[in-house]
Amino acid sequence: MCRSIQTLYNRQPPPSEEEIQAAALQYVRKLSGYRKPSRANQAAFQAAVDAVAAATSILLNSLETNAPPRPAGRAQGNAQTSKIHSQPLRPAELDTGVE
Repeated sequence: MCRSIQTLYNRQPPPSEEEIQAAALQYVRKLSGYRKPSRANQAAFQAAVDAVAAATSILLNSLETNAPPRPAGRAQGNAQTSKIHSQPLRPAELDTGVE
């Protein structure tokens, strides 16, 4: 769930309200542990999503930077981490826990 969250700050084009709402939904899902809340919790869940989306909009509109905007899309991760996770392990690197 967290891996799909994108950086919304300092992008070109700026994030849409739908993208901000989607990020807020992911955040509330992660914190609550609910993918879809029960009817009893639905109002509280939606109120939390709306509050997080509003706080996100305020934050994004308040931040300042001199850095040039990044293109919208998936954020580029650490190149070393991507390289490590994209290569299969060699037999000597496998840790089976058996001596």
